[in-house]
Amino acid sequence: MIQSVINFFNHPFFIIIGGFTTSLAMLGVLYGIYLFFKGLLPVWYRLGMGLAKRKIAVYATNEFNDLKGLLIDSNLFTPKNIIQIDENSIKKAETATLLLVHWKPFEIHIDDILKIKKDSDALIIYAPQNEGRIDDETLAKINSHRNAIIVNLRGRLLNDIFTSMITTSYERGKTRC
Repeated sequence: MIQSVINFFNHPFFIIIGGFTTSLAMLGVLYGIYLFFKGLLPVWYRLGMGLAKRKIAVYATNEFNDLKGLLIDSNLFTPKNIIQIDENSIKKAETATLLLVHWKPFEIHIDDILKIKKDSDALIIYAPQNEGRIDDETLAKINSHRNAIIVNLRGRLLNDIFTSMITTSYERGKTRC
C-alpha cells in the first residue's frame, strides 16, 4: 500500500511541480533577505549612529536639567551627546543636527534659531500648554521649515526625538558642537 503511494508521487509530473515550487520558495527567501538589507538595515544603521554620536542641542535655561534628565532616563541617550544652549550662545548649535527648544524662554529668539536650522536638521519645539499658546504667525514660520515639530507633552517629546533621529540623516562631520 505504501509503495503504491510512493510510486504515485514519483510520477514525473509531481517531480516537476516539486522542483518548481522549491525554486519559487528559494527565490522568495532570497528576495526577503534583499528587502531586509535594503529596507531595515539602513534605518537601524541611521538610528544606531544617531543614538551613539548625534548631538542634541537643548535650548533651555532653568528647564535644561529637567529635559536632560528626561533624555538620559530613557536609556537611549548619553549625557555627552546633550549640550545646553542658552540665550547668549544661540549660534553654538550651528553644527548640531537635532535642536530641542523649550518654547517660552526662547520664543523671542525663534527667528535666529530658524536661521541656524538646515533643511536636514530636526527642530523640536517643546511648548507645554500651561506656558501659553504659540501665536499663528510664528506657527506659520515654523511650519514653513522641514523637519519641524511642536510638542506639548513630555511623553510625546521623547517619541518625536527618537523618530527624528530615524527620519533625518546622520553625517559624520555634523556631530561636533
